[in-house]
Amino acid sequence: MSAPAGPPPAVLDRLHDGAFLLIDKPRGPTSHQATAWARDLLGVERAGHAGTLDPNVSGLLWVGVGPALKLLPLLLEFPKRYIAVVVLHGRVDAAETARAIAEFTGPIFQTPPVRSAVKRERRIRTIHRLERLEMDGPRLLLDVTCDSGTYVRTLAVDLGEALGVGGHLEELRRTGTGPFTEAMAVPLTAVADAVARAREGDASTLRGLLHPMEEVLGEFPQVRVKEPAASAVVHGAGLAAGGILNVSRPFAAGAHVILCTAAGESLAIGRARAASEALSRVRQGWAIDLERVLVDPGRFPPRWGRPAGATATDPAGTG
Repeated sequence: MSAPAGPPPAVLDRLHDGAFLLIDKPRGPTSHQATAWARDLLGVERAGHAGTLDPNVSGLLWVGVGPALKLLPLLLEFPKRYIAVVVLHGRVDAAETARAIAEFTGPIFQTPPVRSAVKRERRIRTIHRLERLEMDGPRLLLDVTCDSGTYVRTLAVDLGEALGVGGHLEELRRTGTGPFTEAMAVPLTAVADAVARAREGDASTLRGLLHPMEEVLGEFPQVRVKEPAASAVVHGAGLAAGGILNVSRPFAAGAHVILCTAAGESLAIGRARAASEALSRVRQGWAIDLERVLVDPGRFPPRWGRPAGATATDPAGTG
């Protein structure tokens, strides 16, 4: 799959600001190959994906370009939804199958498959929803919503073992990532058609396929910060409690949050050291650790002096 060099001029602004494509990956290519095709179609130098799908798995694949690459780790926090075909290696009563499926709902232990690219250590993953949609002899059609990093192939094997007959995963399709569903995904051929139309002067379709970063950022709590704190944050400082104006909604300690200006412009990704209701009680050090800056620091002149009221634990003046 090839495309003319360089992105279509009519979408340069969207690509410069950062955008996502929601690709409906077919069975066959790897996630890396599908991402490379999307990159070449758009004519950009770099693209990345979140939530790898095996070659024989189809469905929703996130591809980020430009500054949106910085948000790919956030996508891993969204639960994933799959439709799976599991084949049992023997016949099992429907009621017994239902009981076993219920036992796999909630936190479970998993060991990655032998061919997995990650270290094979036992880990805990949560199955938020596991529903049997159909049962045809030894075949089960399952609807699975689970933590990112859950191995549905391993789940199928473990379910078969729990039923005493063994089992394996025959087919798998990802139908959702957090609030984003397969209905929003498009095949790469649709991206190619949209690029061709954009080069002919009609960029409306392609712009519609390029989801802005705000669609992801809006799924996380916002922490609005004072002006001096905004300058310090984009130059690499954490955020002290005194630099916080308000929060958009409650969050727990350890949660990812989006640090924003008073006007709502996203500045950076942070991780809260305390729950939202306890932030004002953080007297020493940072209330929110900085993980990734989303804007050009040059737009925010550094303020090296310590403002009135700053403390020795807040040398950057974020409070």
